[in-house]
This record gives sequence, structure tokens and C-alpha cells, in this order.
Amino acid sequence: MALPAFSPAAPLEMRTAMGRFMTGVAIVSTGTPDDVCGMTISSLTSISLDPAILMISLNHGSRTTDMVASTRRFTVSILNARQEAVARHFATRGGSRFESIEYDVGEFGLPLISNALVQAECSVVQDPHVGDHQVFFGQVENLRYREGSGLVFNAGRFGDFHDFGHDEIPWWF
Repeated sequence: MALPAFSPAAPLEMRTAMGRFMTGVAIVSTGTPDDVCGMTISSLTSISLDPAILMISLNHGSRTTDMVASTRRFTVSILNARQEAVARHFATRGGSRFESIEYDVGEFGLPLISNALVQAECSVVQDPHVGDHQVFFGQVENLRYREGSGLVFNAGRFGDFHDFGHDEIPWWF
């Protein structure tokens, strides 16, 4: 089957095309002792190992984006394959996010999703505006993780990862 012709990258086409890139799913949270917020993200990247830097990309105009920009801190909880309901809960707009969700409190005093595969606390080191998003580079101050399979997102659907049974690829650095 031949590929279709190229066309301009209009927002809907860009969203549909990039939805074909399978990603993990995480919750980013931030706030103050009296006011916390969070949202589901799939735009999370490990940028550097030394120092440990994560990158998140958040929509302009969201409460979470504004709060990360203000507090200069955020947490990331990478969800496990059984946490689709949590991902959906944090993907909706409005309302209190943490009232009905199990969470831990880290050293920053911010919520981290209980039973997540990874929990990280980050301090913002850079935050450029790029297109319709603000990108935050966060130095990982505290980190913990567990074994398990992550929740994945592909073409508008949640799922889990199934490996081909090969040996793990070694990391050289």
C-alpha cells in the first residue's frame, strides 16, 4: 500500500499523525500546600542522565502549566498498565483531581500517584515557550521506581506493552 501524498501539517493532521507514536502515560502535578493540580501527559522525555533532567511539554493556558511556571517545581508519576482510570481522571478539565485518587506525598509536599511505576520530583531549570506549549526542563531531585509494565497510549487508545521475548538490550554509557 502506497503512502498518501504530503499535505500541510494542520493541527488535526498533526495530532492524528503523531498519535501513531506510542508513548507512556504519566501524571504531572504541582502546586502549593493549599492548592494542588495535575494533568495526564504523554509528552515526557529523559533529556540527561548527569545531571538527571526530564522534559515535559504542557498546553498554554492550563492551570497546571501556569502553576509549574509559578512554583518552579513539579512531580511526575509514570503510570502502570492497570492505571488507565487514573489517566482518564486527570485528562478531564476542571474539578479537584486528588480528592478521589490515592496518592503519596513527596519531599516537596506535592502529590505523587500511588502505585505508579516511577515517582520523580523535579525543579525547573528552563521553561521555553514553543508553539502552543510551554516546555519545562526539570532537574530530578528525588526519584524512586518499581518493576512492572507501563500504561501506553497509541492512536487515542490506552493499552499495555507486550514484548517479543528477546533479551533486554544493554545500555552503554
